[in-house]
Amino acid sequence: MKFKVSEENNISTVFLNGEIDMDIADNVREVVFPLIDAGKEVHLNLKDVQYMDSSGISVIVESNQRAKQKNTKVELKELSQPVEKVLAMAKKFL
Repeated sequence: MKFKVSEENNISTVFLNGEIDMDIADNVREVVFPLIDAGKEVHLNLKDVQYMDSSGISVIVESNQRAKQKNTKVELKELSQPVEKVLAMAKKFL
């Protein structure tokens, strides 16, 4: 998993690629949470994510909850097909 962060005004876009699974989830949190804690709006660009399991969903949910506490937000951008499928499956159970 590689991370690239771009900044524009108060928006930080985090470009993720590879896989988001339980081995990588903490690394994603280490990148995203400090941005949220700094009051940034965070956009997660997931177009290059080939695989995501429940750990990835957990990171998204936790990031969103944390952003609400900090009066900011997290948005998902450019979802890859595998990510769309996982999120659609998870939505059926929510």
